[in-house]
Amino acid sequence: MIEIWLNPACSKCRTAESELRAAGVDYTVRRYLDEPPTVAELEDVLARLGLEPWDIARTADASKLGVSLPAKDTDHRREWLDLMSAHPRLIQRPILTAADGTTVVGRDADSLSRVIAADDM
Repeated sequence: MIEIWLNPACSKCRTAESELRAAGVDYTVRRYLDEPPTVAELEDVLARLGLEPWDIARTADASKLGVSLPAKDTDHRREWLDLMSAHPRLIQRPILTAADGTTVVGRDADSLSRVIAADDM
């Protein structure tokens, strides 16, 4: 089973969901704008991705949200997590997680293929 964090208005999210359907995999949808991830959930996803919060941030959206972004360093990591939880539009999308823990930001075909293959195992 794959979980996909998506925004239905996002074309990359719609493409990812279409690829999941075409592959015939079971998946659940989390509309992360309606149900924002907690700081703990973000920490978990980031650990699986091997990334920092600023690596999956939509920094261009910060000004639209009236948000000032902190420095991209470990001293400000918790601020990033708090901001992303409070303003989920800052989170890159879609994020997909397979049952084995494989997690990707599914913005390209290779990433989508990797998470779908992990689900088949």
